[in-house]
Amino acid sequence: MRVILSGGGTGGHIYPALAIGQAIKDRWPEAELLYVGTKDGMESGLVPAAGLEYVALEVVGWQRKVSFQALQACYKTMTALRQAKRIIKDFSPDLVIGTGGYACLPVVWAATKTKTPAIIHEQNVLPGITNRFLSLRVDAIMLTFEDAQKYLPARVHKKCYLTGLPIRSDILRIDREEGLRFFGFSALKPILLVTGGSRGAESVNKAMLSVYADSGLLSEMQIIHLTGKNTYEKYLGELARKGIDVANNGNIIVKPYLNEMEYALACADFCVARAGAAFLSEMTARGIPGILIPYPYAAGNHQEYNARSLLEKGAAAMLLDGELKGDNLKKKISDLLFDRQLRDSMAKCSLQAGKPEAIEKVIQVVKKFIR
Repeated sequence: MRVILSGGGTGGHIYPALAIGQAIKDRWPEAELLYVGTKDGMESGLVPAAGLEYVALEVVGWQRKVSFQALQACYKTMTALRQAKRIIKDFSPDLVIGTGGYACLPVVWAATKTKTPAIIHEQNVLPGITNRFLSLRVDAIMLTFEDAQKYLPARVHKKCYLTGLPIRSDILRIDREEGLRFFGFSALKPILLVTGGSRGAESVNKAMLSVYADSGLLSEMQIIHLTGKNTYEKYLGELARKGIDVANNGNIIVKPYLNEMEYALACADFCVARAGAAFLSEMTARGIPGILIPYPYAAGNHQEYNARSLLEKGAAAMLLDGELKGDNLKKKISDLLFDRQLRDSMAKCSLQAGKPEAIEKVIQVVKKFIR
């Protein structure tokens, strides 16, 4: 059994592909996997680190307007399509799986042109341009959110499968006590997880400064704050200027990034986060209520669609980035911190919205297309 995986540009496309790859190897240990991505994307580092064979194509993302860059991207996509056809011919896969992003466009497209079974996974409520294009050509479309189907052409609805978004097995394996030990936290105070996604979020970091300046609020909780790598050192300086020494403060942990996210999710009681689909799937699988701040420049504003879906289910509160001020964020945090009944209710709704069985549903779809 041979399978090609492809998806990239952001962690939201890469991590689901890695989770699918891990599940395939768990189910079929003899399976051969090949990941096809881009030379400079995040996947070029994450995938080899995960132990998968990796091949890179020369392809770039498109600007959503008529421009010289868009013409260059079109040319590179067509060149990458020819490269992908050669890769498929040489590797001879039984199945090609795409998880979105410009990296997977030529790979899955080439599969459909060579009559190789191909399926895609759409992480967001609002499907991306790549998956909308490929949906007309592939054999099956796996969806994270049921609402996503209405944004796809009616003629592809019959080949849609609601699977949820597959997450790494470690996300559910770690228990709360292990998470508390990992961070050296007490079980007596609620834990707030703050994350701006794989690249961080400067607006979230800035608004959090007001939280750190409120000693009364700060004394009632413990905080894990992931700032993003690019702003970490600057942010430590801003905290120091406010008299906050995170190195000697037992209830605040500030890091640029956390590879062991499973420990943070295991012990977090609520979170402040962007609304990327991969994080939302992990958050809801653990039943964590969220204060979601959609990234306003995400393609098609898809993060707001994701956040509103959980807002309507009672699993999250939402602040638009333009509304994100220190006082507004403090109010949302206070509501969840001091109202245990509200927090528990939202946690229950979050868990109900989660799909921890997603990977098994994905495998059931995969089984339909392998010999």
